[in-house]
Amino acid sequence: MNRLQQLFQNKKKDILSIYYTAGYPNLNNTMQIAQALEKAGADFLEIGFPYSDPVADGPIIQASSKQALDNGMTLHLLFEHLKELRHMVKIPILLMGYVNPVLQFGVENFCKACKEVGIDGCIIPDLPMYEYEELYQPVFEANGISNIFLVTPQTSEERIRKIDSLSNAFIYLLSSAATTGKNLDVSANARAYFSRIQSMKLNNPLMIGFGISDKQTFDSANEYASGAIIGSAFVKCLAQGDLEENVKTFMKAFRD
Repeated sequence: MNRLQQLFQNKKKDILSIYYTAGYPNLNNTMQIAQALEKAGADFLEIGFPYSDPVADGPIIQASSKQALDNGMTLHLLFEHLKELRHMVKIPILLMGYVNPVLQFGVENFCKACKEVGIDGCIIPDLPMYEYEELYQPVFEANGISNIFLVTPQTSEERIRKIDSLSNAFIYLLSSAATTGKNLDVSANARAYFSRIQSMKLNNPLMIGFGISDKQTFDSANEYASGAIIGSAFVKCLAQGDLEENVKTFMKAFRD
């Protein structure tokens, strides 16, 4: 059982995950941000590896990816930076990004590198489910890496059941099919969607992402899931000023 699985076994509600882009705002900030987030009360982290064509991301995360790439961040360099990860941070860590850099790195090499530095899971939104099941699942599982699948309002019940059967940590429930950075939709339609998934009584816990930006939207997500994932709002707060103070101030709104 990896750290991520242990977290969801021991904590059922109010789980807070934070996403940020490796190499942003500066090339060597990745570990500093991770330590600051753990200290401020994050339950687990998603570290994004930047990509030149982040089609599912909104302008804030797109800009952070471009800046990180301009700073010189690569997947190889990220694994170098993460070598000291487990001497410095104890909470679960996931890597999140697009499949092209993973394929270029080599899926088996990627999973082995994740294991070596202490990564617990991955979110690769454009990795087709059938490819994962037919080609890569044994490699992920042999290295103790949980692969996280995404569900949108348009995902069929049949596909959701299949995702549930392939998952071993949590399911990432997108609040909408839009890009990141939009505000959480708490309309009647959205609530019906969340309730529908909740009523399916899936084996894996749910985390809601896309549009979580403040305590109100975090609390709304917690009505339907084990917790929520914050990305764009946090990345935005890193842009200016003292980095550790920015992290502390941002997290204070959720953990005080």
